[in-house]
Amino acid sequence: MPKVVLQRIYSRLFSAFGRQYWWPGETRLEIIIGAILTQNTNWKNVERAIINLRKAKLLSFDPLLKVPAKKLAQFIRPSGYFNIKSKRLKNFIKFIEKDYGGSLTLLQKQPMDKLRIEFLSVNGIGPETADSILLYAFEKPIFVIDAYTKRLFYRYGIIGKDVKYEDLQEIFMQHLKADTQMFNEYHALIVKLAKEHCRSRPLCEKCPLEDTCRKRF
Repeated sequence: MPKVVLQRIYSRLFSAFGRQYWWPGETRLEIIIGAILTQNTNWKNVERAIINLRKAKLLSFDPLLKVPAKKLAQFIRPSGYFNIKSKRLKNFIKFIEKDYGGSLTLLQKQPMDKLRIEFLSVNGIGPETADSILLYAFEKPIFVIDAYTKRLFYRYGIIGKDVKYEDLQEIFMQHLKADTQMFNEYHALIVKLAKEHCRSRPLCEKCPLEDTCRKRF
């Protein structure tokens, strides 16, 4: 049964790796920035970009709103696709200013489903980014799906290779209790597993799921 399997996987990963303390970021705004910058790159590159923003005093709302997109792009260059990401970041900041008067506190009070629709309406914000912001910045109980999640659960035999984002997300949302902390940990643990074992070229030895995974690769 999916519920039992999902719970077993979580239990094993947590026992093996412990708490992951995600998402790295000192403020909600910093987490939002990180979620947008991490598109198509690794976290080390995002960290370099965030360090640049911190040095330039651009990790607060008003300066980020006022800085020209071209200038912002130079600070976030380490994250890759910096011109595109600069525009996406500016789009999201302008959305918060226009619809919520720049108040992340007011935004936090809104229902999750409403926010998700609004986030997805912002140019450049897709499901994974929107859900990462909802879960990690605003502590809403939604499960984030990424390439690592698809890889693991395909190899485990739960989903097909071409599963849609929403269909895989629905498996988690239907069979697990809507628990923000657990969703947070579960996703972070999947990322940890993918980096250490469940790679594109897997290293199954000592993987905490090795004895039960169907290894469909």
